[in-house]
Parts: sequence; structure tokens; C-alpha cells
Amino acid sequence: MKTILATTYAVNPYKGSEDAMGWNFVCQIARFHKVIAITRENNREHIEKFMDAHQDKLYDNIQFMYYDLPKYLRWWKRGTWGAMLYFLMWQKGVIRFIKRKQMDFDIAHHLNFHNDWSPSYLWQLSKPFVWGPIGHHPSIPAAFRSTMPLANKLKGLLTNLIKRYFWNWSKALEQTKKHADYIWCMNNSVQEVLDLTENNYLVCPSVATQDYGWLPEREETTFQVLSAGRLVHMKGFDLTLRAFAKFVSKNPQVNTVLTIVGDGPEKNRLVELADSLGIASQLNIIDWIPRAELMMIMKQASVFLFPSHEGAGMVVAEALSFGVPVITLDNCGPGQFIAPAYGVVVGTATYQGTVDRLAEGLADTCKDKKKYQAMRVAARKAFEEKFAWDRRGETLQAVYSNL
Repeated sequence: MKTILATTYAVNPYKGSEDAMGWNFVCQIARFHKVIAITRENNREHIEKFMDAHQDKLYDNIQFMYYDLPKYLRWWKRGTWGAMLYFLMWQKGVIRFIKRKQMDFDIAHHLNFHNDWSPSYLWQLSKPFVWGPIGHHPSIPAAFRSTMPLANKLKGLLTNLIKRYFWNWSKALEQTKKHADYIWCMNNSVQEVLDLTENNYLVCPSVATQDYGWLPEREETTFQVLSAGRLVHMKGFDLTLRAFAKFVSKNPQVNTVLTIVGDGPEKNRLVELADSLGIASQLNIIDWIPRAELMMIMKQASVFLFPSHEGAGMVVAEALSFGVPVITLDNCGPGQFIAPAYGVVVGTATYQGTVDRLAEGLADTCKDKKKYQAMRVAARKAFEEKFAWDRRGETLQAVYSNL
């Protein structure tokens, strides 16, 4: 049994997305090895509360350490504002923290945030170094930028410039890549932008979920379309609404409802769009709710509509765990790991063409009950074989063993 030192900037067992992935990856490492997990001080309360409430023998293999920059270097950080700059500074400072604590370990693993353009300095500890899973959100295709608010366009432009700077000119990032003994890529766009021809790496989705149980057979009187996520332009909720409206207009005989779970700056605009499309009476928008409640809603869903432009999406793995077919976009995110047996992947050549294909995907999913049931079974099987957390733990074990 080795000891893995893992920097896990975001860890919170009560949250989803990045925080949930940090927690679950730590637990998966602990299935096979000892793990020293270094995270931020503000995660301590939630971690200790959860571990006290959910006793597990696995915790014997986990030691959490908490580190933050001095107050005079972090007074300006407020919530998500400045998060990436703070993260870059934190990555440098954590090296001094590790050396000062004289930690004894076998492998250093930069575990999260999951982006491929910010450098890690763990290689300076002179131990085998694993980097990842890492990835990035691809640029939103030009066909979909016409609906993007100006502030989002400017932010997207700035973000892309920063990424390109790091990819092309950052010496620190070049050193990270050079010294990484193994790199876990979330999708194949990572190997392209980092040019990993001379590195040991694998391409494997990072998203996974636990097993909440599913209903193999159920009676459905309503075709329940579900979408979830933060209500921002990148998530493509305008496509969700327009595709659902097109589906309703072409299939008036179907008793259907669209539920969107999430909150964010796009909410009012989306409500207005739904009203203009004539689907307000069939739309149910639910603000952020406890994770357990979202899982109950997802368990009852007929299909998960996820036309997001992002490069990941834990909610997709969660939908599959309940045997819910997924309709998504053909991109380097979920589009790469949704198969025809349990979902529909839609091209993004034009805006209206994408809306039309998404609507057709909804219609194809609901019109043939026998085919739909087969898709549900295949979705559940895909979860068990590819998207259960234990599968990620086995991947980690293989990576460590091969160093």
C-alpha cells in the first residue's frame, strides 16, 4: 500500500460538481492506498461534519490537511470572484506547506481543479507525479454566440486569451507537462492542445456518480423532460427551451412537461423565452435544491436534455445511473461518451439545425416504448460499466501501479 499526496483544492461531500468530485476521488484513492489530501481551510467544517455523520472504515486511510494563503494574500477573494488567480497562487504556496510539514509519501497527485491550462508545481517534490484528470471547456461554436449576452462574450474572449497564453507561452505549464509521469485527460481535446505525443497519458471521462438505485420498469403517463445546471449561457438552456417547444408543436398528442433545476443570471431571460414560445404552462423551473431531492427528480425523469457547450457534466453520469437516456451535443464533452444505445448526440453546424435535431431526438425517444425501454437498460449498464465511482478508483489504481 502506497501513500498518495493529493492536492484537492475543492472538496465538499455535500455539494456537486467539482467539490463532489474532489471528495469522491479522495475516497477512491483510499480504497487501495493511504492518502494525504490537502485542501482549503473553508472545506474543513463540511468534511468533518460528513465524516462524523457517515462513519466508514475507509476513513482510516484518509488524512485531510488544510492550507490557505496568508490573510494578506487572500483578503481580496470573494466567493468565485478571483478564484482562478487564487488557485494559481495556492498551487505555489502549497509546495512550501508540504515541505514545512515534512510529509512522507510515495506519489504526488494534482487532483483538482480539473483544467489543463493552469500549472502544477508538485513535480518539484521529486516524487512520481500524476496530473489530472484535466480538461477545459471548449469555445462555444460561432453559431451559438448570437444569443450570448455581451458580458459573456467579453468574458469568453478574455478566458480564451488566458488559456492560449498558458498553452503557448507558460514556462510553468511546460514544466508541469514535462515532469508529469502520467496525465489523465478528460477528453481528447486535451492531448491536442497540450501536444502529448511524448507523454504517458490516458483519455477517460472524469465524471462519475454513486448508485442511488433505479426503477427498471415503471408506468409513465407523462413524458418528463429534465434538464439541470447553473442557468448560464454555456449550459445551452435556450436550446433546451426551443427544442422542447418544437417537440411540443410537432407532437401535440404527447402529454409532456419540461423541468429545469437550477438558478443563475439567465433565469429571467429564459422565463421570457418560454413565455414567447408558448410553453410556460409546461415548464417547471426549480431553484437549487438539496442533492438528494435532485436525485429523486432525476429518478422519475423520462429523458435528460443536456445541450451544454461544456467539457464535462456530472449530471450526465447521474442521469445514466437512473437509466435515463441523454440527449446532448456533439462536442468534446458528453458528446464523446454518449452512445446511440442510450442517448442521442446532435451536431452543431447551425443553431436552428441543432434545435431541430434536439426536438427530433425527443420525439424518437418517446415514440417507441420497446426501444425506449432498451435505451433505459443500456443507460443503466453504461453507468455500471463506465460511470460508477468504483470504475474511477480502478483507473486510479492502474495509473499508480504503472508508474
